[in-house]
Amino acid sequence: MAEFTLPANSKIYEGKTHKAVIKAKNPKKIKIYRYDPDSSENPHIDTFEIDRDDCGPMVLDAIIKIKNEQDSSLTFRRSCREGICGSCAMNIDGTNTLACTKALDDISGDVKIYPLPHMKVVKDLVPDMQHFYAQYASIEPWLKSDTKAPSTGERLQSQEDRKKIDGLYECILCACCSTSCPSYWWNGDKYLGPAVLLQAYRWLIDTRDEARGERLDQLEDPFKLYRCHTIMNCTTTCPKGLNPAKAIAGVKKMLVERKGI
Repeated sequence: MAEFTLPANSKIYEGKTHKAVIKAKNPKKIKIYRYDPDSSENPHIDTFEIDRDDCGPMVLDAIIKIKNEQDSSLTFRRSCREGICGSCAMNIDGTNTLACTKALDDISGDVKIYPLPHMKVVKDLVPDMQHFYAQYASIEPWLKSDTKAPSTGERLQSQEDRKKIDGLYECILCACCSTSCPSYWWNGDKYLGPAVLLQAYRWLIDTRDEARGERLDQLEDPFKLYRCHTIMNCTTTCPKGLNPAKAIAGVKKMLVERKGI
């Protein structure tokens, strides 16, 4: 019989319960994952009660209210509050999404909030994004061209060519898709993951870029690209409604066409 030893601090305990500051007329329980790697304590789930009648409509509103009124040590990222920056990506009610665009009314029962899965935790709801950003940088996400720009300073495209990057450039690098992908969980050290591969395709398909061959050479690798098994979690969870799985298929198609298969 095989025996497995769980990593240290892998067991999650029940934490504190915090009542609403003023007796709630319309109570809602928010259960939040808490963990500080600098502490010797195991992760725990704290329960906070808020009054829905005295809170904004989104999950982020509830988290900010909790930090302001009940526990100032609660740690999370947020910036734009408009679904643009991707900072507040977390696992809410079992799905990776943005706290600023996830409505409390869409969640029946208690609201359960965890950091993005399978990433190191800096503290509480803050994942370590260093490796994810390093992978993004590795695809050189900028226009590469040996042809000098016109004297006007603009590289023009036809409307048809411009439309090719629709559904790609809108990615906000929140990492919801990559951290929902089992292949990325298992091979995240080598597999680039849905978000980065979608960004790679964005430059491959851009008619102004002249480094397609070089970019494809960098991606033709059994781990960087081909760990994708079309599970489709990435497309299902994307808070911007994008389709990373389709973009990955596009990269694979380009490689096949280049070989003339």
